[in-house]
Parts: sequence; C-alpha cells; structure tokens
Amino acid sequence: MKTIEIIGYKRANLGKTEAKRLRAEANVPCVMYGGDKQVHFYAPMILFRDLIYTQDAHFVNLNIEGEEFQAIIQDVQFHPVSEVILHADFLQLFPGKKIKMEVPVKLTGASPAVMEGGVLIHKRRKLTVLSLPKNMPSHIDCDISKLVFHHSVKVQDVTPGDYEILDTKIASIAVVEIPRALKTADEEAAEAAEAAEGEATEEGAEGEATEAAAE
Repeated sequence: MKTIEIIGYKRANLGKTEAKRLRAEANVPCVMYGGDKQVHFYAPMILFRDLIYTQDAHFVNLNIEGEEFQAIIQDVQFHPVSEVILHADFLQLFPGKKIKMEVPVKLTGASPAVMEGGVLIHKRRKLTVLSLPKNMPSHIDCDISKLVFHHSVKVQDVTPGDYEILDTKIASIAVVEIPRALKTADEEAAEAAEAAEGEATEEGAEGEATEAAAE
C-alpha cells in the first residue's frame, strides 16, 4: 500500500476559536490516537488532496515537527456546504498490531447483463478489513464477469488475501438492474406469448366443438 507524507505542527492551544483560525489559514486541525497519548496537531490542507480524494486506501507517514509516526486516517469531517475539511483523526500503527480499515472495492471484468443493456449498480464501495499493517490491501478487486440479471455479487464471492473481511457475507457488492425500456419489451413479449397461447387454445377448442357438432 502506498504511503502519503503529512507534515504537521503541534497545537499550542485547543478549542473552537483556535480551530477556526487554523482553518482560515488553510490548515486542518488533527488528532492522532492509538499510542501512549493523543497528539494534537495541524497540517496544511493541501497535503490531504492525495490522501482523501483517491480511489485507494493509503498509509500515512506523519512528520510532526521532526518526530515520525506511521498511521492511517480514521475519520474526516467536512463542512456540509463548502466541503472544506474541518477535522481529521489519525490512528497510530504498530507492526504487530492488527488494524481495522475501510478499503475501496474495484469492480473488474465485464458483466454479461451489462452488455445486454442492464445498469450496473455498485452497492458497496468499501469493505471493512481487519489485518496487520503489512497485509492491508490498498483496494479489493471484485470480479463481475459472471454477473447476470436477477443475481448479485456478494461479499462471500470475494476471496481475501492475508486479511479478514468483516462485512456480512451475504451483503451485495454489485447488481445489474433491468432498465425500464428492457422491462417493457420483456413484458410485451411475455404478453404476446400468452396471447398467442390463448388463441391457439381457443382455436383448438373451436375445432373440437365443430367436429362434435358434425358427428
């Protein structure tokens, strides 16, 4: 998994006023926990671009005034309107200690149902993984090459590596929906088949009635 470097600076003061001032200067108030004590710091907002706005999970090398820590980003709070980063939480990593992390799911292959006009719905874009840091994947591949209508690819269909997927095994990752246009065509074809079958039955009954009358 790729590592992103974040350079931070210890916070002398805590509180809403100080946090507001840091954001006004394009910094993100942060906290790192998981070690012997929590570390409060701030970091330039621009450094979070490659960490947050990406399709892969990443490790983080936190350099806080020359002291380095290995970590992962655990939670990010955004402003509801401007989407500016308000706060970030980091979890410190240790080589022999397992961590829990949300890992992006990437769909691979071509679904036969999609090639027939179906609409692919990616229902679960991340899976929760428990693993040692060295075995944590940056993403999980999910093969949809056998995905047909009225079926779904579930968590149980994914083969994990040296890690454990914590999501329920019957949860759907991807499905293919039948578009309204295709539904209408299928329904019309079914109705036409039923009508043709009904006409054939009526014609058979009329023929039998005619034969009976002639006798």
